[in-house]
Amino acid sequence: MQVKLNVVVGAVALLLSGTAMSQDVLVVKIGHVGPTSGAIAHLGKDNELGARMAIAELNAKGMTIGGKKAKFELLAEDDAGDPKQGTAAAQKLVDSKVNGVIGHLNSGTSIPASKVYSDAGIPQISPSATNPKFTRNGYKTTFRVVADDVHLGGTLGRYSVKELKGQSIAVIDDRTAYGQGVADEFEKGVKAAGGKIAGREFTNDKATDFTAILTSLKAKKPDVIFFGGMDAVAGPMLRQMKQLGIEAKFVGGDGICSGELPKLSAGTMGDNQVYCAEAGGVEEGEGRKVSDAFKAKFKEQYKVDVQIYAPYVYDAVNVMAAAMKKAESSDPAKYLPVLAKTEGYKGVTGTITFDPKGDIKNGALTMYTYKGGEKSQIAVVR
Repeated sequence: MQVKLNVVVGAVALLLSGTAMSQDVLVVKIGHVGPTSGAIAHLGKDNELGARMAIAELNAKGMTIGGKKAKFELLAEDDAGDPKQGTAAAQKLVDSKVNGVIGHLNSGTSIPASKVYSDAGIPQISPSATNPKFTRNGYKTTFRVVADDVHLGGTLGRYSVKELKGQSIAVIDDRTAYGQGVADEFEKGVKAAGGKIAGREFTNDKATDFTAILTSLKAKKPDVIFFGGMDAVAGPMLRQMKQLGIEAKFVGGDGICSGELPKLSAGTMGDNQVYCAEAGGVEEGEGRKVSDAFKAKFKEQYKVDVQIYAPYVYDAVNVMAAAMKKAESSDPAKYLPVLAKTEGYKGVTGTITFDPKGDIKNGALTMYTYKGGEKSQIAVVR
């Protein structure tokens, strides 16, 4: 009888000990949403890997929040780059009671999803949505760690006139929130620099045949063609430009500025034919060393190169975690005001400070071209 009693007492003690241990662990759920299926799945997976890398490192460091050891969990959702699927994914994360969300990748999914997160009071940091409207709805929960299209499109417009000496500039966009938005800003930049738009056409983000619009533009003899859209569409467009004998410079925003573009164009790109800009970047010096070290570690861990925005996802996760630590709480209502006041955070993508709208202050752009089928950096512009 005494033996049985000792066993019971021991079991109860073990149970109570386990309960005490579990009470000392704070589970923090971080949601991530991106297109991990569809034409730009390679970009969505790149983003998700950036989040997984950050989560793994946070857990390895053993961060404490409010005196409790934090255990970070990633809840990853696929929005396929579709606005309806994006809002459904957002609602799923809200229902799962996530503490914060990193995403979405596209402006077209980030903007409608931002209302879902705002209504729930859950902070959202996009690593790549550049449409200005994303942070213009007055939601206190909305942030981004990259420059917006006013800066991106405008800079590319001026660059096309002043550096590429564009005399006849044509514009194509894919009618998405991102593509049309960056094309509009590009056009403004061209005109502000004294350039002229010879023609403007549009397609959609799932198109594969551009013969009609390219033939129409060919008659205008453009020396620069700007495309507002993603690399999955830009690649086939470059192939068809080659087939039609159009030798214009091809310019685009961050959506085309990937390591996959040469493959998607089936090797039809000439050296210094394609110019693009990422909405972020670090200058030469210590910042570049940190950025390069991240990319090397990423490749070693996942056996793939960074496409575009994995480093920005990585920083976004860490900025969110840092705000929780400083607020001593993972409760969105408690750490959100601290997140909004983020200032001087040193990340792998540079220094992060949010302005009152949730935009990054003094956001950088990195200009690239392609040589020998590889991205080649030209300059960092602020």
